[in-house]
Amino acid sequence: MKEIFINLKRFDVPRSKGGVCPRDNAKEWIEEVISESMKLGIGSLENVNVVYMVPEALIIPAQEKLREYPENMRANLKVGCQSVFRNNIKAGENFGAFTANMPAASAYQMGCRWTIIGHSEERHDKQEIIGAFQPDWNQSDVLRERCAVAVDSLINREVLSALEQGMDVLLCIGETAEERGRGNFEEQRRRTQNVLYGQLKRGLCGGIDYLPNRKIVIGYEPIWAIGPGKTPPGREYIAQISKFIKDTVKEIYGFNVPVVYGGGLKEENAAMISSIETIDGGLVALTRFSGEIGFYVKDLKKIISQYIR
Repeated sequence: MKEIFINLKRFDVPRSKGGVCPRDNAKEWIEEVISESMKLGIGSLENVNVVYMVPEALIIPAQEKLREYPENMRANLKVGCQSVFRNNIKAGENFGAFTANMPAASAYQMGCRWTIIGHSEERHDKQEIIGAFQPDWNQSDVLRERCAVAVDSLINREVLSALEQGMDVLLCIGETAEERGRGNFEEQRRRTQNVLYGQLKRGLCGGIDYLPNRKIVIGYEPIWAIGPGKTPPGREYIAQISKFIKDTVKEIYGFNVPVVYGGGLKEENAAMISSIETIDGGLVALTRFSGEIGFYVKDLKKIISQYIR
C-alpha cells in the first residue's frame, strides 16, 4: 500500500489576506477540494492511501463533505490534522485546559485519524522557542545536541499522545544545511545519518507499544533542498537515506516502517521517487509553483498517476 499525504498548511487564509487559498471563503474551498477528489477517483485508488492534513478551521467542513459520498468512493481518502499538543484530555485528569493548543482528543473528536508531527516548520518553531532562552544554542556542538534532544523529546510526546488517542502518525524527520555540513558526499552522509538516527531514536521512543493497532509512517524531509532555487537530492541519495531510516527503525524498535519522501512530491519527480524500492509514497504541499501558485486537485491526480503508473 502506497501512502500519499497532502499538507495544506494555512489554506484557511485567502490570497486577498496574504495566504494561498484561491477563495475568500476557505470553507467552500475545502469542500470543493473534497468534491473534486471524489469525482477524480482519488478516494478509491487501488493500493493507495491519500490523507489531507488540514488546518483546524477546515477539519469539520472537510469531514462533513467527505461523509456525503458513498464508502466505496472515499474508502482510501482521509482527513487528518497538523500535529497535536503534547498533553491530552483524559478522564479524571486534565479536562481540557489547553488554550491555544489542540490536544489529540479534540482532533479525534472532529474525525481525524491521522496527524502529521515533526514537520520541519514545527521543528523550527520549537527551536525558536528554545532560542529565546538560549540564544547561542547553535554556537557549539554540545548546545546544538541539547537543543535537538529537547525538540525531539517534545515531538515524541506528541507522537505518543496521538497514538494513545487512537490516531496514526506521519512523523517527519530531516537534516538542515547546517547539520548536513560541508565536505564530500561521505562526510555529509555520515553527519546526516547521525542527525536522523537521533531523531528516530528519540522521536519514536515508546511508539512500538501501540503497534500493530496503530500505524506509523516516516516522512523524510531533506530540509536543505526544500524551497525556491534549491537543488533536490537525486535518486541515489534518497534511496540510501530511506534505506538507512528503515534499517535504523528495524534495528532500534524491531518493526518495518513505511518511508515517504517529504521533500516535495511533484509531477516532475513522482516517477523517479516511485522507482525507489525503499520509498513508500510521498508528501505533497503546493502543486503549482509559478503563476497562480497553490494546490490544485487535478494536479494532485497527475502526481499520483505518475507515481503509480
